[in-house]
Amino acid sequence: MRKASAIFCAQLLLVWLVAQLNHAVSGAHVYFFVAGLLVTYSALALPWGAGLAASFLTGCVCDAAAPVPFGTQALLLAAAHAVIFHLRDRLPRDDTTGRVIIALLANLGLFLALSFFLIDRSPVPSAAWARLAADLVASQVLLGLIAPWFFALEERVLELVRPFTGWR
Repeated sequence: MRKASAIFCAQLLLVWLVAQLNHAVSGAHVYFFVAGLLVTYSALALPWGAGLAASFLTGCVCDAAAPVPFGTQALLLAAAHAVIFHLRDRLPRDDTTGRVIIALLANLGLFLALSFFLIDRSPVPSAAWARLAADLVASQVLLGLIAPWFFALEERVLELVRPFTGWR
């Protein structure tokens, strides 16, 4: 579970940084969503249980700070983790460009799933789609820019815990 704990800590760092960024740009009415980045590396590089634990716990942290029913994002991240994990033998998991594309696709899927789940809470759902589209474009651009850094961070974190786990 040390690998899962290490990746979970890196994911917490990303959640905190994106929360700070969202706070800083809140006056511009932009919201960044990078949940696809939270599940990609753990699904591609970790064993099933460790990766699922890290993704699910990160989703619980995201739920704690979001106005959604508790468990919503945790279940969505766990589902995304399961899909990516079961497809990982057919995906380019050692290539950074491939990982970025997988993260972008996962982010798109998670964003749309969460949007469809929560759109009925909007007073005028048809008016919300333009804002959601703008947020999605901004989120995808940000994710594409920070994904290589975040994947390198997660690899480095695993290298640091490797001597303590006996994992090669």
